[in-house]
Amino acid sequence: MTTSVAQQSPPPSIEDRLSELNDRYHSLSPEQRVKQLYRDFDASEIMLTSSFATNSAFLLHLFATSAPQQLIHFIDTGFHFPETLAYKKKLTELYHLNVVDVHPEDWKHEYTIKDETWKSDPDFCCSINKVEPLQEIKKTHNVWVSGLIRWQTEHRANLDIFEFRGGQIKFYPLLDVTKEERDAYIRDHKLPFHPLVAQGYSSVGCTHCTRPGDDRCGRWVDSTKSECGLHL
Repeated sequence: MTTSVAQQSPPPSIEDRLSELNDRYHSLSPEQRVKQLYRDFDASEIMLTSSFATNSAFLLHLFATSAPQQLIHFIDTGFHFPETLAYKKKLTELYHLNVVDVHPEDWKHEYTIKDETWKSDPDFCCSINKVEPLQEIKKTHNVWVSGLIRWQTEHRANLDIFEFRGGQIKFYPLLDVTKEERDAYIRDHKLPFHPLVAQGYSSVGCTHCTRPGDDRCGRWVDSTKSECGLHL
């Protein structure tokens, strides 16, 4: 039987290293974690992705101040809200971010438009427009950084700061940040909110699959789906 990515166990040597890293990073603040990451790994090993969604300013500000050289991969699904693209432009200019856009294959993306795949098979739509575009990039990096937070979903509640998934080390520096700590960081550093927050969106993805709602309740409404597949 083929083992799924979500069930994949790290090799013994990686497992020991992850245990040691998690023990050390648990006591660090998010700012300290980002700085420490570049002491434990070479910059060339690190891949950072951002959706420029409602919590993105927090993570991006950390890297802008601690590792401004870091390349940031933005997956342009072709279905982003105009407000998200405007927010991306604003944060990129404000923090002098080094952002590169990643796109799905044209013919596959066109298929999802004509087929309206998000209605019949949202997992397949996410696979084409979000998961597949990163596959080649992932192969050249050992550590993938993203801004997952435990209180966002049940799946994320069970993660640790360092995880081994899909043959790669995943690093979540904000994982144990509370809502109160997030709000305090945003307030203290005067970070700009995503424009759709004022309209009741707590989480923002693609236009077809996002509605206003608390936390991630507005994502894939009337469906059991809670993740796009990137972090499973």
